[in-house]
Amino acid sequence: MDGVIGQILEKQVLSAAKAVEDKLDEQIAALERLDPDDIEALRERRILQMRRAAERRAKWRALGHGEYTEVPEKEFFSAAKASERMVCHFYRDNWPCKVMDKHMSILAKQHVETRFIKVHAEKAPFLTEKLRVVVLPTLALVKNAKVEDYVVGFDELGGKDDFSTEDLEERIAKAQVIFLDGEGPANPSKQAAASKRSVRQSDTGNSDSD
Repeated sequence: MDGVIGQILEKQVLSAAKAVEDKLDEQIAALERLDPDDIEALRERRILQMRRAAERRAKWRALGHGEYTEVPEKEFFSAAKASERMVCHFYRDNWPCKVMDKHMSILAKQHVETRFIKVHAEKAPFLTEKLRVVVLPTLALVKNAKVEDYVVGFDELGGKDDFSTEDLEERIAKAQVIFLDGEGPANPSKQAAASKRSVRQSDTGNSDSD
Protein backbone atom coordinates (compact mmCIF):
# COMPACT_ATOMS: atom_id res chain seq x y z
CA MET A 1 0.00 0.00 0.00
CA ASP A 2 2.82 2.40 0.91
CA GLY A 3 4.47 1.61 -2.43
CA VAL A 4 1.33 2.55 -4.36
CA ILE A 5 0.99 5.83 -2.45
CA GLY A 6 4.66 6.54 -3.10
CA GLN A 7 4.19 5.98 -6.84
CA ILE A 8 1.16 8.29 -6.90
CA LEU A 9 3.05 11.02 -5.05
CA GLU A 10 6.03 10.62 -7.36
CA LYS A 11 3.79 11.01 -10.43
CA GLN A 12 2.19 14.11 -8.93
CA VAL A 13 5.60 15.67 -8.21
CA LEU A 14 6.85 14.88 -11.71
CA SER A 15 3.66 16.29 -13.22
CA ALA A 16 4.02 19.53 -11.25
CA ALA A 17 7.69 19.81 -12.20
CA LYS A 18 6.81 19.26 -15.88
CA ALA A 19 4.17 22.01 -15.70
CA VAL A 20 6.69 24.46 -14.21
CA GLU A 21 9.27 23.49 -16.84
CA ASP A 22 6.75 24.01 -19.67
CA LYS A 23 5.84 27.42 -18.27
CA LEU A 24 9.50 28.45 -18.14
CA ASP A 25 10.01 27.22 -21.71
CA GLU A 26 7.07 29.39 -22.84
CA GLN A 27 8.51 32.45 -21.10
CA ILE A 28 11.97 31.87 -22.58
CA ALA A 29 10.48 31.41 -26.06
CA ALA A 30 8.50 34.64 -25.66
CA LEU A 31 11.66 36.53 -24.70
CA GLU A 32 13.55 35.09 -27.66
CA ARG A 33 10.86 36.42 -30.01
CA LEU A 34 11.34 39.98 -28.77
CA ASP A 35 13.32 42.33 -31.00
CA PRO A 36 15.72 44.94 -29.54
CA ASP A 37 13.05 47.66 -29.64
CA ASP A 38 10.67 45.51 -27.57
CA ILE A 39 13.42 44.78 -25.03
CA GLU A 40 14.27 48.48 -24.75
CA ALA A 41 10.58 49.35 -24.28
CA LEU A 42 10.30 46.76 -21.49
CA ARG A 43 13.44 48.13 -19.87
CA GLU A 44 12.14 51.71 -19.99
CA ARG A 45 8.78 50.63 -18.58
CA ARG A 46 10.50 48.81 -15.71
CA ILE A 47 12.68 51.85 -14.96
CA LEU A 48 9.58 54.06 -14.92
CA GLN A 49 7.82 51.65 -12.55
CA MET A 50 10.82 51.63 -10.21
CA ARG A 51 11.04 55.44 -10.28
CA ARG A 52 7.35 55.81 -9.45
CA ALA A 53 7.65 53.26 -6.64
CA ALA A 54 10.62 55.16 -5.19
CA GLU A 55 8.65 58.43 -5.38
CA ARG A 56 5.71 56.79 -3.57
CA ARG A 57 7.99 55.48 -0.83
CA ALA A 58 9.62 58.89 -0.40
CA LYS A 59 6.21 60.56 -0.13
CA TRP A 60 4.95 57.98 2.38
CA ARG A 61 8.06 58.23 4.55
CA ALA A 62 7.77 62.02 4.58
CA LEU A 63 4.29 61.52 6.07
CA GLY A 64 5.62 59.22 8.81
CA HIS A 65 4.98 55.87 7.12
CA GLY A 66 7.38 53.04 7.94
CA GLU A 67 7.42 53.91 11.65
CA TYR A 68 4.97 53.34 14.50
CA THR A 69 4.54 56.64 16.29
CA GLU A 70 2.34 58.20 18.95
CA VAL A 71 0.32 61.29 18.07
CA PRO A 72 -1.78 63.59 20.27
CA GLU A 73 -5.55 63.68 19.91
CA LYS A 74 -5.54 66.92 17.92
CA GLU A 75 -3.33 65.42 15.18
CA PHE A 76 -5.49 62.37 14.49
CA PHE A 77 -7.70 63.97 11.83
CA SER A 78 -4.86 65.72 10.00
CA ALA A 79 -2.95 62.42 9.91
CA ALA A 80 -6.04 60.63 8.56
CA LYS A 81 -6.42 63.21 5.80
CA ALA A 82 -2.74 63.18 4.84
CA SER A 83 -2.47 59.38 4.42
CA GLU A 84 -4.83 57.36 2.25
CA ARG A 85 -4.55 54.40 4.64
CA MET A 86 -3.95 54.50 8.40
CA VAL A 87 -4.15 52.18 11.41
CA CYS A 88 -4.61 53.83 14.80
CA HIS A 89 -4.11 51.91 18.05
CA PHE A 90 -6.10 53.35 20.96
CA TYR A 91 -4.26 52.18 24.03
CA ARG A 92 -3.53 52.57 27.71
CA ASP A 93 -0.50 51.39 29.66
CA ASN A 94 -1.48 47.76 30.21
CA TRP A 95 -0.28 44.34 29.06
CA PRO A 96 -2.76 43.72 26.19
CA CYS A 97 -1.89 47.08 24.65
CA LYS A 98 1.84 46.33 24.93
CA VAL A 99 1.25 43.08 23.02
CA MET A 100 -0.54 45.04 20.28
CA ASP A 101 2.31 47.57 20.23
CA LYS A 102 4.84 44.87 19.33
CA HIS A 103 2.79 43.65 16.37
CA MET A 104 2.06 47.19 15.19
CA SER A 105 5.79 48.03 15.22
CA ILE A 106 6.51 45.05 12.95
CA LEU A 107 3.67 45.80 10.54
CA ALA A 108 4.57 49.50 10.30
CA LYS A 109 7.97 48.55 8.86
CA GLN A 110 6.55 45.93 6.50
CA HIS A 111 3.66 48.01 5.15
CA VAL A 112 5.08 51.35 4.13
CA GLU A 113 1.91 51.97 2.12
CA THR A 114 0.02 52.57 5.39
CA ARG A 115 0.63 54.85 8.35
CA PHE A 116 0.62 53.24 11.81
CA ILE A 117 -0.01 55.45 14.84
CA LYS A 118 -1.12 55.15 18.46
CA VAL A 119 -3.26 57.44 20.62
CA HIS A 120 -3.43 57.28 24.41
CA ALA A 121 -7.16 56.77 25.01
CA GLU A 122 -7.21 58.47 28.42
CA LYS A 123 -5.61 61.59 26.90
CA ALA A 124 -8.07 61.68 24.01
CA PRO A 125 -11.58 61.86 25.54
CA PHE A 126 -13.16 63.68 22.59
CA LEU A 127 -11.77 61.25 20.04
CA THR A 128 -12.60 58.08 21.96
CA GLU A 129 -16.16 59.29 22.49
CA LYS A 130 -16.60 60.32 18.86
CA LEU A 131 -15.29 56.98 17.58
CA ARG A 132 -17.05 55.02 20.36
CA VAL A 133 -13.85 53.41 21.60
CA VAL A 134 -14.62 51.49 24.81
CA VAL A 135 -12.49 48.33 24.91
CA LEU A 136 -8.70 48.62 24.83
CA PRO A 137 -6.79 47.83 22.78
CA THR A 138 -8.85 48.97 19.80
CA LEU A 139 -7.51 49.50 16.29
CA ALA A 140 -9.32 52.02 14.11
CA LEU A 141 -8.79 51.11 10.44
CA VAL A 142 -8.92 54.32 8.43
CA LYS A 143 -9.19 54.69 4.66
CA ASN A 144 -9.61 57.98 2.81
CA ALA A 145 -10.04 59.85 6.12
CA LYS A 146 -12.92 57.59 7.19
CA VAL A 147 -12.90 54.85 9.82
CA GLU A 148 -13.85 51.76 7.82
CA ASP A 149 -13.54 49.09 10.52
CA TYR A 150 -12.35 48.29 14.03
CA VAL A 151 -10.34 45.49 15.62
CA VAL A 152 -11.60 45.40 19.19
CA GLY A 153 -9.55 43.55 21.79
CA PHE A 154 -8.25 40.10 20.82
CA ASP A 155 -11.58 38.37 20.12
CA GLU A 156 -11.02 38.24 16.34
CA LEU A 157 -7.42 37.13 16.83
CA GLY A 158 -8.10 33.94 18.75
CA GLY A 159 -9.11 35.52 22.06
CA LYS A 160 -5.61 35.26 23.59
CA ASP A 161 -2.42 37.29 23.52
CA ASP A 162 -0.38 34.67 21.61
CA PHE A 163 -1.73 35.54 18.16
CA SER A 164 0.84 36.00 15.40
CA THR A 165 1.69 39.16 13.52
CA GLU A 166 0.31 37.49 10.39
CA ASP A 167 -3.05 36.91 12.12
CA LEU A 168 -3.31 40.65 12.76
CA GLU A 169 -1.98 41.46 9.30
CA GLU A 170 -4.66 39.36 7.61
CA ARG A 171 -7.40 40.91 9.76
CA ILE A 172 -6.33 44.45 8.86
CA ALA A 173 -6.00 43.48 5.19
CA LYS A 174 -9.68 42.48 5.12
CA ALA A 175 -10.50 46.19 5.43
CA GLN A 176 -8.06 46.91 2.56
CA VAL A 177 -6.11 49.27 4.79
CA ILE A 178 -2.95 47.27 4.10
CA PHE A 179 -2.13 44.96 1.22
CA LEU A 180 -0.82 41.46 1.85
CA ASP A 181 1.47 41.77 -1.17
CA GLY A 182 2.70 45.10 0.10
CA GLU A 183 2.64 47.96 -2.38
CA GLY A 184 4.91 46.64 -5.09
CA PRO A 185 8.55 47.27 -4.17
CA ALA A 186 7.44 49.34 -1.18
CA ASN A 187 7.50 46.21 0.96
CA PRO A 188 11.00 44.66 0.65
CA SER A 189 10.91 43.00 4.07
CA LYS A 190 7.79 41.00 3.19
CA GLN A 191 9.96 38.00 2.32
CA ALA A 192 10.72 37.56 6.00
CA ALA A 193 7.03 37.18 6.77
CA ALA A 194 7.04 33.56 5.66
CA SER A 195 8.07 32.50 9.14
CA LYS A 196 5.48 32.89 11.90
CA ARG A 197 6.24 35.59 14.41
CA SER A 198 4.26 35.61 17.58
CA VAL A 199 4.41 37.45 20.85
CA ARG A 200 3.86 34.66 23.37
CA GLN A 201 3.45 35.57 26.99
CA SER A 202 1.15 34.61 29.85
CA ASP A 203 -2.59 34.62 29.32
CA THR A 204 -3.10 37.44 31.84
CA GLY A 205 -6.01 39.41 30.42
CA ASN A 206 -6.99 39.59 26.76
CA SER A 207 -8.49 43.06 26.68
CA ASP A 208 -9.30 45.86 29.02
CA SER A 209 -12.41 47.94 29.37
CA ASP A 210 -12.48 51.70 29.80
